[in-house]
Amino acid sequence: MRRIEAIVMGASAGGVSALLTVMACLPRFYRLPLICVLHLPDDHDSRLAEVFARRLGRPVVEARDKESIEAGMIYVAGPGYHLSVERDRSLSLSQEERVHFSRPSIDILFESAADAYGANLAGVLLTGANEDGAAGLARISQYGGLSIVQDPAEAQVPAMPEAALALHRPDHILPLNGIGHLLAKLESQEC
Repeated sequence: MRRIEAIVMGASAGGVSALLTVMACLPRFYRLPLICVLHLPDDHDSRLAEVFARRLGRPVVEARDKESIEAGMIYVAGPGYHLSVERDRSLSLSQEERVHFSRPSIDILFESAADAYGANLAGVLLTGANEDGAAGLARISQYGGLSIVQDPAEAQVPAMPEAALALHRPDHILPLNGIGHLLAKLESQEC
């Protein structure tokens, strides 16, 4: 079995509910860091971290540039910036061109995290209306990491999961609760 050290998650349309459903399955003192991109409009501030922290009762912060990734934290990308993981396991923000019309981009997060964590990474792609995340999830698989896709039949908007399935065969295709329970089991493999 792989020893997972971090989890990256991506979602778009329908993503707030999907992310909350998955994370609600995790134990309260879950130790693996979760780094999330949800496509957001960049013309106003996001309250995503506050909403998630309140609903989950867990530490959730909007990612900050050069912030070190810590166990047990949930990081969410803010509007208007791509979120990347550096090789030293810190976070980086940038305003490069949009990817699949999105900034933050799921592909940028997934590809950079695959470069930093290699086989010790799990990637989760959820509901959404474009192809963002498919190439990044394929990179995670290429590097030996664990790839998980929401069952498109269950997704509010199936385009993103379908794009991932068209590009490569993930390790798991699961409904939201199944994803949450699988991620909960990954923590026991951490030690």
